[in-house]
Amino acid sequence: MPTENSIMLAHASAHSIRDKKLAVKNFLRNFTLGDSRRRTKIEFIEIPGRDGQKFPKYINEYWTSKQRQACSLHEIAYRACFKGQLPGFFITLLTEPGHTVYDPFAGRGTTPIQAALLNRHVIANDRNPISAILTRPRLRVPDIAIVQERLDKIPIDKKAKADLDLSMFYHRETEAELVSLRDYLREKKYAGREDHTDEWIRMVATNRLTGHSSGFFSVYTLPPNQAITQKKQIKINKAHNQTPLHRDVKSRILKKTKSLHRDLSDKMQSQLRDIAKQALFLTNDARSTPTIPDETVHLTVTSPPFLDVVRYADDNWLRCWFNDVDLTEVEKNLTVTKSLKEWRGIMGHTLKELYRVTKKRGWVAFEVGEIRNGKIKLEEYIIPLGIRAGFACEGVAINRQNFTKTSHIWGVKNNKKGTNSNRISLFFKE
Repeated sequence: MPTENSIMLAHASAHSIRDKKLAVKNFLRNFTLGDSRRRTKIEFIEIPGRDGQKFPKYINEYWTSKQRQACSLHEIAYRACFKGQLPGFFITLLTEPGHTVYDPFAGRGTTPIQAALLNRHVIANDRNPISAILTRPRLRVPDIAIVQERLDKIPIDKKAKADLDLSMFYHRETEAELVSLRDYLREKKYAGREDHTDEWIRMVATNRLTGHSSGFFSVYTLPPNQAITQKKQIKINKAHNQTPLHRDVKSRILKKTKSLHRDLSDKMQSQLRDIAKQALFLTNDARSTPTIPDETVHLTVTSPPFLDVVRYADDNWLRCWFNDVDLTEVEKNLTVTKSLKEWRGIMGHTLKELYRVTKKRGWVAFEVGEIRNGKIKLEEYIIPLGIRAGFACEGVAINRQNFTKTSHIWGVKNNKKGTNSNRISLFFKE
């Protein structure tokens, strides 16, 4: 991970556009991670129809794969998301404190959270309203004592039952506690009385709904914190010979709150609150974000939905239930397609909109992967789309490293499948 001092070369002498782009290329070319002796490997990619024009691919381990190297505030499980080190690398390299960083497909909020931790202003957009629920509260982190006091005041109706069958996930006492919490938050929200502490509790509870350890509300399930259908969970329960045990909801929310807090100093929490005052959270189509003024974004770091690799709506059905979100509307609005042609059309219009909001001398780091067993490398389609939108393509940064246990659960094997390969197309607005 570059530090503020280590990337001075990418800014100090970059008085012209040419100097700025060259400084960034030299940084990627000469980069070494810590004490590693690994050098950047440079290859070239030729895009059909570009008159033989070639674009460099910078291949190295640009940031550590160790989850614990990132700030604890990032530890919100969400499938098909990148680690905080990825946006952190490009935010540090390509922007300065006070600049504005944007993510049009914010997901769990990795880019805006990392930008705020690095004292950048943030804009986050995602058609899925769950994204803002998981992200916004982490810019206004309440004191642990305040969270505990609020939890103690939430009434629990021991007879409360969900309006759908959740018996395969939860013990009846856990379900009663969860439904009581849901009803409390729902009432506060629709009465206009939901405050930052309530939003924090909602965020943590949404994150703890299902998972693979006793820290979650549910019985053991896979994948981590991604709800599956009732029928599939019944099969898992039979396979593991398990029945849901009582798991206290409030104590787990408090425990996760303490865990998210552990890397945050008082100074950092104050900085996050300052960033929150101007933070912008949107639920627009990424192709049309009229709320964002022209040429106001210094850097976009994003990873758009890939072609049918992850079924986002299916993963979020339980989260939608808990947060009283209309799943049908979420499904209708999300970008999920099996057609490469349709995907290219959507991404082309998205890049045109990014060109509009990006400042001159601003950057876009557009992360896409390989899909369909590596037969399709999506950067080969993104590069011409970015150029057509008006950007200059400065190459592709490829982060190559061993993957985590969770990645192997989903069949991702060392740069062989889509959702965890880090292949970032770099665009520059001249």
